[in-house]
Amino acid sequence: MINFSSFYQQIADSNLQHWLEDLPSILGKWQRSHKHGTLPKWEKVLNKLNYPTPNTINFKDSVIIGSGEQLSAGQQEKLANLLGLFQPWRKGPFSIHGVEIDTEWRSDWKWDRVKPHISSLENRTVLDVGCGSGYHMWRMYGEGAKRVVGVDPSPLFLCQFEAVKRIAGKDLPVHLLPLGIEELPPLDAFDTVFSMGVLYHRRSPIDHLMQLRDQLRTGGELILETLVIDGGADDVLVPIDRYGKMNNVWFIPSVDALVLWLQKCEFIDVKCVDIDTTSLAEQRTTQWMKNESLVDYLDPNDISLTVEGYPAPKRATIIATKSQPNLELK
Repeated sequence: MINFSSFYQQIADSNLQHWLEDLPSILGKWQRSHKHGTLPKWEKVLNKLNYPTPNTINFKDSVIIGSGEQLSAGQQEKLANLLGLFQPWRKGPFSIHGVEIDTEWRSDWKWDRVKPHISSLENRTVLDVGCGSGYHMWRMYGEGAKRVVGVDPSPLFLCQFEAVKRIAGKDLPVHLLPLGIEELPPLDAFDTVFSMGVLYHRRSPIDHLMQLRDQLRTGGELILETLVIDGGADDVLVPIDRYGKMNNVWFIPSVDALVLWLQKCEFIDVKCVDIDTTSLAEQRTTQWMKNESLVDYLDPNDISLTVEGYPAPKRATIIATKSQPNLELK
């Protein structure tokens, strides 16, 4: 069974230690609720991932763990088959002992757009909200972060992350907890908080921004990446039913509206540092993710529109700083 004891030990003497008052019971409840179904099957696969200590690790420029030279052709094939049991792989790519996991998203492209604009992560404690399989967490660690914590409630994403970590090194200070941000107490502890590709899935975007704020120390940095539309400060798209075939998209603001939301939540130094239209090369079907992808979500006669007739996905990255607390806002 996946356990979180090493995480508890690592934070016992840190500024996250008061989290231990509630976290073990929360995760214990999560484990009990997943005793049946697919999680036990995936855990059996994880237990088969016994491979030599990687002869090379690169999280700075990509996510490369080990090389094909350490394994025989048969061992590589077995590894590929085991990792293939965790499909669909959506965020990546990963190179693990010569097995190339070509994920649906070229998440490295997003990282390359974001990284030049953020404060150095050297020796920082970082939270990645909605981290998926953890690809960006490894890149954050590669930038020198002291500790990286990701939260995402998906059991599949947890198992994908655990598969990578078990091969890379179990004791690395990078952890994924199967939680939603709403289950986190106000920690006021993280130097940097990332929320990338989450805001438009929240029924209350303002509550989400406040939850992000509650995780940051005063002066800490928020990196928010989300879908946006063109328009002014009063423009927000509320899809009637689905957006790009997704039924859980609630609010897509303009950049100006998003900036106002952040200022309303008492973030300061709010600035948009990047706007990018998602391309068919960045999100697509692969051998590791065989389901529908972006091309299927767009109007086949006009890829500037979704199949529902809304503007095609455009993403903005906003950087902001947590200001001094305002007791009246609380």
